[in-house]
Formats: sequence, structure tokens, C-alpha cells
Amino acid sequence: MSSKPSPVSPLAPTTNPDLPPVAGVRLATAQAGIRYSGRTDVLFVGLEPGTRAAGVFTRSKCPSAPVDWCREALATGTARALVVNSGNANAFTGRLGRDAVALTAKIAAAAAGCAESEVYIASTGVIGEPLPAERFEGVLAACAGRAQDGAGAWAEAARAIMTTDTFPKLATREAEIHGTKVRINGIAKGAGMIAPDMATMLAFVFTDAALSQGAAQALLARGADDSFNCVTVDGDTSTSDTLMLFATGKAGHTEVADAEDPALAGFKAALDDLLSELAQLVARDGEGARKFVTVRVGGAESDASAHRIALSIANSPLVKTAVAGEDANWGRVVMAVGKAGEPADRDRLAIWFGDVRVAVEGARDPAYSEDAASAVMRAPEVEIRVDLGLGAGKARVWTCDLTKGYIEINGDYRS
Repeated sequence: MSSKPSPVSPLAPTTNPDLPPVAGVRLATAQAGIRYSGRTDVLFVGLEPGTRAAGVFTRSKCPSAPVDWCREALATGTARALVVNSGNANAFTGRLGRDAVALTAKIAAAAAGCAESEVYIASTGVIGEPLPAERFEGVLAACAGRAQDGAGAWAEAARAIMTTDTFPKLATREAEIHGTKVRINGIAKGAGMIAPDMATMLAFVFTDAALSQGAAQALLARGADDSFNCVTVDGDTSTSDTLMLFATGKAGHTEVADAEDPALAGFKAALDDLLSELAQLVARDGEGARKFVTVRVGGAESDASAHRIALSIANSPLVKTAVAGEDANWGRVVMAVGKAGEPADRDRLAIWFGDVRVAVEGARDPAYSEDAASAVMRAPEVEIRVDLGLGAGKARVWTCDLTKGYIEINGDYRS
């Protein structure tokens, strides 16, 4: 199958950042012919000895074989290589899928000169098709031999893991730990089947900070809750959701063992910011998307309740198609609040599109202006805000509109 490039999302950044090198990380991409022809479809990342690994994965009851492998590999706490392929998710593939992961780990371990348990694997693409892992023979060894850490390598890495994505997703940050400058680079992919139940389709973060595995794991899990767990494109949680953090420890400072250590305050803020940027990029590349939507819910009985209501709004096909049609249909927002199953009082409810209040105290706002609301909906970025009037709980979720383009992309995804 050839890879047919899609028009770049109108919500894509105008430029991609040049990611600086991260000490202890080397990258290379290749064409293994897994599903696409004429484009790279495999990423190899070599990691220096001593690298700590952390990860959070899909809560789907039908996880992919690579997700199972990574969960088990995290027991070692160390990482020497990461292999990611696009075009085939190696999910719902039974024994053949497990064998493919084992063969991939064996080939990668030989290329990296490490134990198979120090290899992490992720796959994205079609579900249910056996992964021809034998095609990695020679490819991963060649990647290991020419892996580098330049800015171009990061951009190529982000492109190699794309499926229906229309643009690569990259972000970088800097922070200080014990007076030492540390770097954080991240790449992600995802455009459809996005309603993460702990992460996004695939996202990988690399830092030269020296962290214990426990500290890295705690920071990553907390960061995911306010970033990737707050983004949805279509309400469908992938079998392959994988978010990983690799800390090489090459920055030169003393290892920080506790995520609550004040020395990590700046690092945590930078990591959270990077994760949020990557999550927003996923929503901006939602399949067929033309509008980037922020849903804010306040006045709920708890933050958790607000989050569930925000997701109910963001995942509603009726809300999303109204946004696509630039229709300020606040009745659909009322519907989504009411169906969420969370505490709500119709007569206390207030709704805004942008700065325009359209509903208050259980009815249309007396000062409602169709022209003002419609002007908000015509913008490429739309905010929907709800106040329940019940408490202090609040939440924020990112999503996109639902257009005919989504149907076109997914109607012939396998053909």
C-alpha cells in the first residue's frame, strides 16, 4: 500500500520546532515496508546505559502485544532501545503478535548490544493484521549504526511514526535541577481513535535529567492526567495508547529519587507544559478537523465530575457537528451536560461560546445575540464554557469538530 499524503490540517503550527540534542539519546528511521511504500515506517532510538524508563498505557481490555511487552519490561526499570513502527498496530493478533514482539526485541537487542528486556516496543496502525517483524532484520542494525541526535533526526522520528497524521508533532523544553540545565524533548502521533484512557496513541518523551524510575513514573502519570487524558478526537480509546518517558541521567546532576523533591519543581512544570502542547497538537490534527475546541466546565461538585461532563460535551457528535457547521447550538451542550450522569441542576446552568453567554438559569440568556455567538463559531478556535453553579469543581478538555473528512478517512482506512 502506498501512503497517500493528506492535506495538512489547517490547525497545524506554521513551523515545527528544531529540537536540540538530548545527551544519551540517538535516533534513526528507516523504510521496513510494514504497510506503506515510499516512506519511513520504523523508528529506532538508542539509549545510553543507565537510562530509566517510565510509562502509562491504555486501559483498554484489548491491549496490543507491544503494550503487554512494555508493561512487563518496566519491571527492569532500565532502557537501552525503543522501536516504533507505523502501519500495523500488532493488536488482536494472538500468538503471532506475541511472537512478532519477541522477534522485534531480539533483533533490536542485538543491534543495541543489550538485553531483550531493555528494549521497548510500540506499534500503530491497522488492528488485526499480523506484523511481519522479520522485516526488521538488518534494518534495526543499520539504524543503530547511523543513529544520531541532531535536530533533523527528531523531525524524521516524528514523521516515521505517523499514520493518518497530517503533520509531525514535536515539542521541547528546558529546566534546571540542582542548578544544572536539563533538556526535555517529546514526539507524538495521533489523529483518530483518540479518547485516551491514560495516554494518547503514541507519545515518547526524552530527558537528560537524572531521575529514579519511581520519580519518573510519578511525574509522567500525573502529567498525563492533565494533558493526554484531557484530549479527545472521536471518543474511541486505542488498543495501543502508549506514553513513555526515558531519563538518561547524562545532564550531570545528582539523581533525584523522590517526585516530591522541591528540586524537581521547575522540571515538573516544564514536563507538564510539554505534555500539554503535544496533547493539543493531537487535537489540532484530528481527522478531518477544521476547528480546535476547548471545553471548560466549572461550578461542579468535584473536579472528577467536571471532567466527566467536559468529556461528555467534547465527545458529543451533535456538539462537534454543530461546531463544524459554525452553529451556536447551545441546546446540544445542555443535552451533553444532562446525559453525563453527573450532578447538575438545569436551573443553575450557564453556558458561553467564547465570551458570549448564550444560556443562564435554565433558559436562553435574555441578552442573547445570534450575531455575536455566530461570530465566535466562525473562528478556527472555539471555547465552550459551562458553569453548573453547584461547587468548586472544574476541568478543561481539548477536542476538535467532526466533519465529512473524518468519515472519508475512516470509511476506507483499510482499503
